[in-house]
Amino acid sequence: LGIALGVGALIVVLSVMNGFQEELRSRILGVASHVQVQRFDGGLENWQQVADDAQRNPSVLASAPFVQEQGMLSFDAGVRGTIVRGVIPDAEDKVADFASYMKVGSLDALQAGRFGIVLGRDLAQALGVQLGDKLTLIAPQGLVTPAAVLPRVKQFELVGVFEAGMFEYDSGLALVHIADAQALYRLGDAVSGVRLKLADLFAAPRVARELAAHITEPGLSVSDWTRSHANFFRAVALEKTMMTLILFLIVAVAAFNIVSTLVMAVQEKYADIAILRTLGASPASIMTIFVLQGSIIGLVGLLAGVAGGLAIANNLDVVIPALETVTGATLWNKEIYYINELPSKVLPADVISIVSVSFVLTLLAALYPSWRASQVNPAEALRYE
Repeated sequence: LGIALGVGALIVVLSVMNGFQEELRSRILGVASHVQVQRFDGGLENWQQVADDAQRNPSVLASAPFVQEQGMLSFDAGVRGTIVRGVIPDAEDKVADFASYMKVGSLDALQAGRFGIVLGRDLAQALGVQLGDKLTLIAPQGLVTPAAVLPRVKQFELVGVFEAGMFEYDSGLALVHIADAQALYRLGDAVSGVRLKLADLFAAPRVARELAAHITEPGLSVSDWTRSHANFFRAVALEKTMMTLILFLIVAVAAFNIVSTLVMAVQEKYADIAILRTLGASPASIMTIFVLQGSIIGLVGLLAGVAGGLAIANNLDVVIPALETVTGATLWNKEIYYINELPSKVLPADVISIVSVSFVLTLLAALYPSWRASQVNPAEALRYE
């Protein structure tokens, strides 16, 4: 039972960590970009040339210009700060997954000059706006007049709501057409940068280095998703490693319980071992008996743990709501954990590693008591029988 609990816990936790890591990566990259090219000092005017240069790299599938600035949204009595991203809907669909995230309206409703806006679901709920409502976007850059510095203000119509499942984006991102963003922030024909989508997201660091070396435009910064979210993913990886080590200690404790079990068995069977020895059993055969006993305990525990762990890991979407119903507590809050559901991904390599290490620990735990059994002296054991 101890081994089964330890192995089951390891499989469930590692599956959740794997799922969490992959889900975060896919959701972040569904809104962010694999590689981003920006200018160090202000706007990028000849972005089309930069995009063409980038797409000469065979790893780059698509490119899209963007404008990214800060702003404040106001509706009735509600006010919320937000990141405003100006996009070209057709181009944005090629580098991001907003089309699949749309809950209401469409990204295509963003048209130049119409001043439409698409909000994250949590941001829309916080402001209390619905499709077709007019809300005010206030830009931080002000207009200098003889009387005072006045903020630039423009009214936008809500034309869509998206839900990426990432609280950071759902509560703090607003999309507008790139031409409207350029007009509001007085950028002229310049953009903030170009977003790139790659065939292989894990090749992003290499592609970023290649682009930095080959793009001819001076003063450009090329960054990839592993750098922009490096600390976050490192923290997740470190947490996974530490959780694995901690849970392997549970398996180790369970394996050492086998030591005490077999030591007690040896003490109990002292006379029986001595009789077997007098009948001609060799120390090696006695040792084999107890190694087999420990191995069988380990195997049964491993099989039970793997079966239970896989059953829970593959059905967390049922287990978590059931536990929340029973306990009345919220076990998964997306405001804390970034995403709106507990993900799980079972990797065969993880299961094989867990089973292998656990079985080795079990086998090692059985060796000492088995050796003790093989050293029983028949004359001493049977003296008082």
